[in-house]
Order: sequence, then C-alpha cells, then structure tokens
Amino acid sequence: MRIGYGWDSHEFHAGIPLKIGGVQLPHEKGLAGHSDGDVLLHAVTDALLGAIAAGDIGTYFPPSDPKWKGADSVTFLQEAMRQVSRAGYTVANVDSTLILAEPKIGPHAAKIQGRVAELLKVEPAAVGIKAKTPEGMGTDNAAIAHVVVLLVKNSGKGSRPKRAVETVPQPEIDRVVNDLIKEVPEQPKTGGKTRR
Repeated sequence: MRIGYGWDSHEFHAGIPLKIGGVQLPHEKGLAGHSDGDVLLHAVTDALLGAIAAGDIGTYFPPSDPKWKGADSVTFLQEAMRQVSRAGYTVANVDSTLILAEPKIGPHAAKIQGRVAELLKVEPAAVGIKAKTPEGMGTDNAAIAHVVVLLVKNSGKGSRPKRAVETVPQPEIDRVVNDLIKEVPEQPKTGGKTRR
C-alpha cells in the first residue's frame, strides 16, 4: 500500500468560471491559476504523484510553459493516474477537505464526489468530500484543498486489484492474534473478590 498527500490553494478572481473537482459551480468569482485553478483536482494530482514518489504537478505541467495556460485540470489528474498505473498501483480511496468561505459546497458535494470517482475509476463511496469555512485563518478570498489517497498494489495481470482489507491474508491475521494470546501471562487465581 502507498499513501499520498496533496495540498493546493488559489485566490478568487472575478470573471473566471469556478471549477472544483472537475465540476463548474455557480459563483460570481473563480479560482485564478495558470490552468483552470481547480484546487481540488490539483491536490488530488499531487497526492497521487506523491504516493508513488513521482514528483508533483509542476514536474509534468510547469506553470512556466504557456501550453498549460487555462488547461483543464482533468488532464493533470489523468497523467497522474497513468503514472500510478505504470507503477503498478490502483486507487483504493481518497479523502479530501476543502476550506473556503463561499460558495457552500454541500449542495454540490454529491456531483463533485461522482466526478472525482469517475476520474479515479473508483466508486463514489471511495471518495470523501468535506468542506470547512476558514474561520480565523484570514483566507476568505481563497480556496484551499487537502487530500489524502490510498493506493493498493495491483494483484497481477488480468486480475482485479485487491481492496485494502484483502492485502493481509486472514490466516496471517489469525496467526498473529494467536501468538499474542499465548504471550499474555496467566492471571493468578484468587479466592476472594477482585479488587478494582
């Protein structure tokens, strides 16, 4: 198994569409960036690349390259997924926290969850989407995303990837538990009541 962490932030600017998690949201401001400013997909991309020690988003899509000006961040995530697959891993699940004053993410969370799940080739239940307000942080004009991903090693050509709970076989778990039970010293028996 591999764990990856990604973080990103972008400022709000007027006259830009707001995209979060590959979904365009209704809002009077969008997130400024060299690409489309999708803070969530940028953080997911970095988490995926970090999990396999393959650099970060800037390694593949440098902001100095005009080719990526205004690019759809889905392109970045798809490249990260190619790197993950090449390394022999599959996404098990992802958890994310968005920090922004507005818009409210709750009404759009299911749509964002579905789109991220589609891009990661997992079920929506494997994608956590949470949102918090930036109380006391002084970042009301920005959106921040924190993301953690869990990758599991592919089980072999032509077979389905193992789920996280399947990576340790049950006989091995049973053996460890039995060994631990044997190591617990026997308590001396007393004739009276047990004191507490």
